[in-house]
Amino acid sequence: MPLTPADISRIATLARLELAPAEQTHMLNKINAFFSIVEQMNGVDTQGVVPMAHPVDAMPTLRQHIPDANAQGITLRLRPDLASEPNGREANQRSAPAVERGLFLVPKVIE
Repeated sequence: MPLTPADISRIATLARLELAPAEQTHMLNKINAFFSIVEQMNGVDTQGVVPMAHPVDAMPTLRQHIPDANAQGITLRLRPDLASEPNGREANQRSAPAVERGLFLVPKVIE
């Protein structure tokens, strides 16, 4: 269901935005284009697709359904978790008004 110019005016009012007529038209077209993409995605048959939080979650599933997943180029090549920059904590904290044991001290704002 596409949005109307009245919908855009209401959204702009709720967001406390002042949009010129040309901006309203532009936003109407952009938001309706976005909703069009969402409708296309809703049309995709996802029957039997297991939801996942991360692509790494798919690896055991892929290996079950594709006999030679590695030969098909479906391996995730993760880089090693190594520090790539020197520790600059002291240099970064030189301009801080208060530091204690490597932590920034800030005024208490909540009683």
